[in-house]
Amino acid sequence: MQNFLVEPSRPALKTEISVPGDKSISHRAVMLGSIADGLSVIHHFLPGEDCLATINAMRDMGVSIEGPFDNNEVRVHGVGKYGLKNPQSILQLGNSGTSMRLLAGLLAGHGVTAILEGDESLMSRPMKRVIDPLIYMGAQISCHEDGCAPILIQRPKQRLSGLQFQSEVPSAQVKSAILLAGLYADGETSVTEPILTRDHTERMLTSFGYPIIREENTTRLMGGGRLTGTEIYVPGDISSAAFFLVGAAMTPGVELLIKEVGVNPARMGILSILWEMGAHITVENMRMFNNEPIADLRVQGAQLKGITIPTAQIPLAIDEFPAIFIAAASASGVTTLRGAKELRLKESDRIMAMATGLTTLGIAAEPLDDGIVIHGGNVKGGKVDSFGDHRIAMAFAIAGFISSEPILIENCQAVATSFPGFVEIAKQTGLDMSIEDK
Repeated sequence: MQNFLVEPSRPALKTEISVPGDKSISHRAVMLGSIADGLSVIHHFLPGEDCLATINAMRDMGVSIEGPFDNNEVRVHGVGKYGLKNPQSILQLGNSGTSMRLLAGLLAGHGVTAILEGDESLMSRPMKRVIDPLIYMGAQISCHEDGCAPILIQRPKQRLSGLQFQSEVPSAQVKSAILLAGLYADGETSVTEPILTRDHTERMLTSFGYPIIREENTTRLMGGGRLTGTEIYVPGDISSAAFFLVGAAMTPGVELLIKEVGVNPARMGILSILWEMGAHITVENMRMFNNEPIADLRVQGAQLKGITIPTAQIPLAIDEFPAIFIAAASASGVTTLRGAKELRLKESDRIMAMATGLTTLGIAAEPLDDGIVIHGGNVKGGKVDSFGDHRIAMAFAIAGFISSEPILIENCQAVATSFPGFVEIAKQTGLDMSIEDK
């Protein structure tokens, strides 16, 4: 077990950092590169455990993948749309829900037989929301009777049929799984969402030369096309940047520049919420790589204020709420979140984990069935449990910028799944923290 010990910290007054590559984009680049024709070169790939699980799964199905090299480059020798082979053993996906749900869609119409498993956390997460629409398309796919993994995928009895899917719950992973299955289906497949979610799959398919039609909250594609190998640059992950955005935003007198961060419109919830809380963040040097917008983010610390978080921002910031809850702890007044029950279904129950930890640190935090109420105040010290959730661990680490006493965070080993090098970059920003192996 690995713990973080964070001392009350004085942030660096003026700092420039970069964060690792975007996890969502890294996953998709490897998957689509694997079924493309020819070579794909991925730059700034995230070498975290989740993304390595995707690489290992594609290798197990016969794809030659070189790297990640020291410069985080990965070279994928695509086998073509129907070139994957039956894996010789169960595909072990660790803690990666993205790998499991997207591979379920990708493999559903391909013709391979595979079993998808993961660690204890992943095996407890809901998979029926992906499996049910795939079955409706004609996939031979099943999971445990409790709706969780393992997932068994077999060769379909016939080619999949296109599906016009109306999503009741905003989920980029469900959308992506259906669209990936649609690559192998007869006719048109479309997904209509109640609220637009992250669209990395759609943008990535376009980069690989696959035509996509997008109309407001509906995405359409025709089955039968092929993908062509390409060169991909992965921007910095805004979910990783979020911890340092919050750390700087809630600390008056600090200025932080985070270089080359992905600012996909469907991932901008963290900025919108912090802006409403009074944060001083500017988006600079906007440009496009592989259909993804990238920018530098400049943060100047200020006193934040509590707000009622708009429900429209929830799917645009679903992974960043642990960090946002720390901002709320530092803010003057009350911050309220409702309509975010999805947070209870992540790597941990993030509503419970954050409410419990904040209470330990002296902050009044009331968990709700679908959200939380946080009264800003003075953060003290204490021992908190991250419940093995990487984002919970990193969120409580940045609380060291506003704590009056040391914070011991337990079960932090999962941070490597999403943010290798977190501790080193945190120290660059002035966070006084160390790792304790138990």
